[in-house]
Amino acid sequence: MIIKNADVFVSDGAFEKRDIFVKDDRLVANTAGEVIDATGCYAIPGLVDTHFHGCMAVDFCDGKYESIAKIAEYQLKNGIMAICPASMTFGEDRLNQIFTAAADYSNPNGADLVGINMEGPFISHAKKGAQNPKYIADPDVEMFKRLQDKANGLIKIVDIAPESDGALDFIEALKYEVAISLAHTTANYDLALKAFEAGASQLTHMYNAMNGLHHRDSGPIGAAFDSEWVRVELICDGLHISPTMVRVAFKLFGDDRIILISDSMEATGMEDGQYALGGQAVNKKGRLATLADGTIAGSVTNLYECMVNAAKNMGIPFASAVKCASVNPAKQIKIYDDYGSLDEGKYANIILVDKDSFNIKKLIFKGKLI
Repeated sequence: MIIKNADVFVSDGAFEKRDIFVKDDRLVANTAGEVIDATGCYAIPGLVDTHFHGCMAVDFCDGKYESIAKIAEYQLKNGIMAICPASMTFGEDRLNQIFTAAADYSNPNGADLVGINMEGPFISHAKKGAQNPKYIADPDVEMFKRLQDKANGLIKIVDIAPESDGALDFIEALKYEVAISLAHTTANYDLALKAFEAGASQLTHMYNAMNGLHHRDSGPIGAAFDSEWVRVELICDGLHISPTMVRVAFKLFGDDRIILISDSMEATGMEDGQYALGGQAVNKKGRLATLADGTIAGSVTNLYECMVNAAKNMGIPFASAVKCASVNPAKQIKIYDDYGSLDEGKYANIILVDKDSFNIKKLIFKGKLI
């Protein structure tokens, strides 16, 4: 396959006019084959969502093959070609079931399951958000190792509140095995900085479920800014964060250190009504999903829509938004050798996007037009 006349995304965050060559399931330097005319289109990499929970009335935490398959097929149809879904705050037995199902999963008809984001249970009661407080626990290295064994090594991110008992020791013990992300936390600047210096490398859904920026204590956001190796997640659904604060984040961190996520839950892709997240009832109305007390419970917007929203409605250059939804998450969970850009040798995961509307025109997954 040869794709001609597109403006092609390059991994440093720009576009250039060039041809794309595909042989079998990989990008190559040159080949013969079917020609696709992509005039009027951007060519961007398949997206990588490293933090979401579900869609189409199913959740990753169902712990079922059928649910993961339905999720993966929806994601692929929306340009998200590598997925690292998030678990919720549950006890070890339930997490065993969820992670075993993920380890056993294989399905060529959907996005590739490339990891697990273990969002709970090592979080703060005070900043639990939509997590179930019944199962919140202090960080436990041995528990994590047991779960990672059940997951067959798929856990790529584990979230932690650094004020929890044993949190810094947990970070020191596991920093070379998994990306550790500060999340659902009351930590101030000093404590968050200690956690980053101990080996944490990410901030979960920045601004949400944490202390905000303050001129006398800049909290975990300030600590992340001062720790140049730390990446931060952003939910750009238009509800979790105002457009101004998205622009502030890009000014602070640049497009090298931001990871766009959807944090989508099972109501994504569905009509308004009652759904669930982490065993708690959620009401979806329009673009908003909330618990009974009004707490925002994830998003109902997929990553492709979040990326486009950042570009169309928040003043973020499209190339920067693409980079933060493909290159950066792939690097963070160490799958960049195969995913996240249109560089030679990687999987031929390509989205052709109409330059005027930002609508998807064609999807190519592992070299096949779908």
